[in-house]
Amino acid sequence: MAASDIDTPTGRVRVVSDSEAIVGIGWIAPGTILESPDEDSVSRETAAQLEAYFAGRLTAFDIPIRFRGGSPFERAVWMAMCEIPCGETRTYGDLAALTGGVARAVGGACGRNPIPIVVPCHRVVGSDGKLVGFSGAEGVATKQWLLDFERGQARLF
Repeated sequence: MAASDIDTPTGRVRVVSDSEAIVGIGWIAPGTILESPDEDSVSRETAAQLEAYFAGRLTAFDIPIRFRGGSPFERAVWMAMCEIPCGETRTYGDLAALTGGVARAVGGACGRNPIPIVVPCHRVVGSDGKLVGFSGAEGVATKQWLLDFERGQARLF
């Protein structure tokens, strides 16, 4: 495994690759001291695309992803999330209809998304438009920031 770390407006994240595809993205808690990662071309390219995304120059990622683990249903939800355009949202019910599940199960799959931001679980909202949860960084506050950012309305986090 290889990794690259990047500072983002939502906190420091680590991008993990298996040398062929991205397999994980996770926030690093403030104050956490980690060994410097061994980078590879995939993790470096992902870090570069994340930098472009946060600079407002990229709205769709073009990097290989690989889901390690997850049920067939979860993988279907994760792939469906990849189809949500930048700046738009879908409801848990919308994804349930696409994947043959129920909204609560979609919520569980969103919470287990191993590649947040690139696989945009932040674009999935409740049926009334409410932000129900987010597993990264500062939770719902980070989800709100990402959505505001994509809509050109974000303030500094």
